[in-house]
Amino acid sequence: MRRLTRLTNAFSKKLENLRAAVALHFYQSNFMRIHSSLRVTPAMEARIANRIWDWNDLFQEIAKAA
Repeated sequence: MRRLTRLTNAFSKKLENLRAAVALHFYQSNFMRIHSSLRVTPAMEARIANRIWDWNDLFQEIAKAA
């Protein structure tokens, strides 16, 4: 993640923004990206999810929690 380096304009000046960016990165990595050796997402391998999620699924989960 380039957000963790200070050399870019995307550098997080606030801890809250950094936490949000890291959370989105892990969501995308675990629920949306198919792992090359697993051939499924890590969440599907762990049986947390039964399909590949998209951003709308994340927004629906946020709406449920609110």
